[in-house]
Parts: sequence; structure tokens; C-alpha cells
Amino acid sequence: MSSQISNPNEMIPVNITIADRTYRVRIAPKDEEAVRKTAAIINQKMVEFKNLYAGKDMQDYISMVLLWFTTEQQSNGQNLYELESLQNQIDSLTASIEKVVSGN
Repeated sequence: MSSQISNPNEMIPVNITIADRTYRVRIAPKDEEAVRKTAAIINQKMVEFKNLYAGKDMQDYISMVLLWFTTEQQSNGQNLYELESLQNQIDSLTASIEKVVSGN
């Protein structure tokens, strides 16, 4: 996704499903394909971790995927600014997931 904040009027609503939960997010139209591909990769990794580590709870799988994803981004040569932006997005997503999981 782009590191620049888009004009809110240019944002489009998109439903993204991660770990069997649907999130409605507003993104720039040019980022839609990347966001959907990223969600698909996350879901694929969730299935892989479920198969490798049976008996864990969903929060464990989400944490494992976030760690894997961040590590992959670093090893693929992302610069520090892009990683910080990604970390902020991960932190925001994690907070949203934790809020839903805790029922608040």
C-alpha cells in the first residue's frame, strides 16, 4: 500500500476477510488489489500455521502470521520508512482484532 495518506473523498470501502472475520476498510482504489492479495496471503499462512501448530487459539495464529509477514518484508529489502508504515498498519489491525476478540 502507498505510504501517502489519500484524500478521504478518494477512498473506497472494501470488505476484507482475515481469520474468518470481515473488516470494512477504506482504501485508495489503486491499493485495492494489493490489499486483497495481502489478505489472501495472510489467510493462506493462517491455514499453514493451523496445520503446523494444532491446538493453538486464533490469536496465536494471527501473531505467528504477523511475525512471519513482517520478517518477510524485512528480508525482501523494504526500507525503514515502509516497515514503520507497515508496522503501524499491523498494530492497528492487531488492536482491531483484539477488540473484536475481547468483545469490546
